[in-house]
Amino acid sequence: MGALFFYGTLCHAPLLAAVLGVEEKALASRLEAARLPDHLVSWVKDEAYPMIEHWPGKSAEGVVFSDVTEDEEARLSYYEGAFSYNLSDITVIAEGAPRQAVCFYPMSSDQPRGAAWVLEDWVQIWGEMAVGTARDVMARRDRYDAEAASQLRPFLMARHWARVMARETPGAAALRRSPAPDDIAVRERLPGFRGFFELAEFRLDHTRFDGARSPEVSREAFLAFDASLVLPYDPKSDQVLLIEQLRYGPLWREDPNPWMFEPIAGLVDAGENPEDTARREAVEEAGLDLGPLELMTRVYASPGYSTEFFHCFLAVTDLSGFESSVNGLVSEHEDIRSHVLDFERALDLIQTGEINAGPLVMMLYWLSAHRARLRAAA
Repeated sequence: MGALFFYGTLCHAPLLAAVLGVEEKALASRLEAARLPDHLVSWVKDEAYPMIEHWPGKSAEGVVFSDVTEDEEARLSYYEGAFSYNLSDITVIAEGAPRQAVCFYPMSSDQPRGAAWVLEDWVQIWGEMAVGTARDVMARRDRYDAEAASQLRPFLMARHWARVMARETPGAAALRRSPAPDDIAVRERLPGFRGFFELAEFRLDHTRFDGARSPEVSREAFLAFDASLVLPYDPKSDQVLLIEQLRYGPLWREDPNPWMFEPIAGLVDAGENPEDTARREAVEEAGLDLGPLELMTRVYASPGYSTEFFHCFLAVTDLSGFESSVNGLVSEHEDIRSHVLDFERALDLIQTGEINAGPLVMMLYWLSAHRARLRAAA
């Protein structure tokens, strides 16, 4: 197809390499700086990607990718097709001379314009997550069409955001082992299952406590997400707010009653602060605007086989005028009922087994330990 002009995120060579499934160094000789006259590139307001529009007198800076093969065009069309772009013929300026190319041009121009696009700013915040997400998207190419892949993309990005947060807020290691760089060696990563969730199959060995090297073993890990959990508590009335919904884990365990009491919870979106997630989910799931948040703890849900990680908060909230209701996002098929209970009643439900979701049990016992302090300050 000749040459492609990129003006946005695909100007980042590591991302382009991830989409094409090649090493970055293999692209160097095929990329050169170029600009598209009479066009403006801006951030889409409140989004992590740019938009382009015709704008006399402006110039869209970018790169030209030469000698594009049929397979490369197909891979790029799959990746970009999810964003509702069409391939359009354009004339760019490269090395001071006009050059014919094609460009992924938006099918509509109704997106709200934000600030001027600066690739380096995007790379600093989103680059690492976008490269990992691109690899994940392209790995699902044989399973999903471009539209289905686009629906998964925010969740795949959130999974990479969880990895960033894990590095930025590591747990303490005053007593437990602090690993050296070569203590763990993943020898092979197998394809595994890749859908909304992912099952990673791999082979690894590691340094044992006695200093010897373990034998190589095959293992699997369930790749989930970070989630924010919040327990609203009114210290004046000594009441907590819980939610109730159908849960598929108990259903497939053949539990006779798969409706569960839980704290308000939701997945942490890419780039989102877990506290903001808690506030957003409280509105969506209970119609509740939260008061101040206090971090309870950050924990792995089941570290033996899952990456799922919980950011747990207490919200001191006035529940005096709250009326129980049914909430949830229709787009996510949520059917959620809220309950306001006396704290002692909630503890009784743990004893009877009616509250049997581990995170909620943990959070209620945390509240039990801190309840006197919270009530004294109310």
